[in-house]
Amino acid sequence: MKHSSLMKWFVSREGLYYLALAFLLVVILPLALDPFRLNMVGKYLTYAFVAIGLVMCWGKAGILSLGQGVFFGLGGYCMAMFLKLEASTPEATAIQSTPGIPDFMDWNQLTELPWFWEPFHSFSFTLLAVIGVPTLLAFVIGIAMFTRRVGGVYFAIITQAIAAVLTILIIGQQGYTGGVNGITDLQTLMGWDIRTDEARNILYFVCVGMLFLCLFAARLVQNRKLGRILVAMNAQEMRVRFSGYDVAAFKIFVFCLAAAFAGIGGALFTLLVGFMSPSFIGIVASIEMVIFCALGGRLSILGAVYGALLVNAAKSGFSESFPELWPFAMGALFIGVVLAFPNGLAGLYKSYVMPLENKVFKRSKSETAPVVAKPAAEQAEGFSPMAGNYSPEKS
Repeated sequence: MKHSSLMKWFVSREGLYYLALAFLLVVILPLALDPFRLNMVGKYLTYAFVAIGLVMCWGKAGILSLGQGVFFGLGGYCMAMFLKLEASTPEATAIQSTPGIPDFMDWNQLTELPWFWEPFHSFSFTLLAVIGVPTLLAFVIGIAMFTRRVGGVYFAIITQAIAAVLTILIIGQQGYTGGVNGITDLQTLMGWDIRTDEARNILYFVCVGMLFLCLFAARLVQNRKLGRILVAMNAQEMRVRFSGYDVAAFKIFVFCLAAAFAGIGGALFTLLVGFMSPSFIGIVASIEMVIFCALGGRLSILGAVYGALLVNAAKSGFSESFPELWPFAMGALFIGVVLAFPNGLAGLYKSYVMPLENKVFKRSKSETAPVVAKPAAEQAEGFSPMAGNYSPEKS
């Protein structure tokens, strides 16, 4: 029975969208691009993890976070700490004043490894920390904010301030974090050289696999009752609260989920690129991540992936030719998206491409948009169409 349902989903419109993305990432791009460019695509995909989380957090639940770079950076720093310790063996650092500690610590006159670095000798602990540290911070922020009903623009500003504070803290504590340069010269993972083309190709496919796991996790949430409650909170938060639901708990959950996705993306970024620095945590990086989500479509988890790919590809191409103009192009892109097509590429696709698909495949309106009779209560005066009829978009 489950096998039959799975096959039906794969041949459905939504399933075909997922298969098309998989075919693009697993077959077309690896065959069409050289190892350097494919590694760049892998780097772009790490930002897609953040964008998927923003779809759940901002698009579904209406919680705009301008500090997702914090969680991305924390996941990246956790992985970078493990890789740096692996590269800082007493033999490899014999020329230092204190062998066996990272080089930047020796430069800053530290004579022993800080206590909070010690657990990162374990790869198992590192994998837990990649998800656990961002999720724990998100949980603390969520408890502090959502239980006090802080939301909207105030929450956005607070998350932006957290990103600024963490950036200043990392730069200021140079002896413990590497400062403005970050943690660099990461070479091996469990003795495996991650700098070779073969290793980077393998890490690219690992990134793609993890991306689809996160996509299916997000889809699982949005297609369950939990997803409908998140959307209802976005439209009519007071009505959901008066219905007996703990709105703060749902907000904390989805905020932590977005943080976990971002942490995974940050860890994969560190593996693919070979370093992590505070420039990926700050305000500018966090706002760029929101733009990825907005361009792709803040209601579509698949749209978020395409948004991350397109914006970063444009950034690389534009920066190579006109590096000083890219910030202005990014600002213009965000303003244009908000004013011209607020639902992003996914909204344009739904409005203009899907009707053509219906004609080509001769899908009747009854097949593509089944009509459900409205309950009498919904026809009552004062009923909100947004709160009553809206359902999460099918990616």
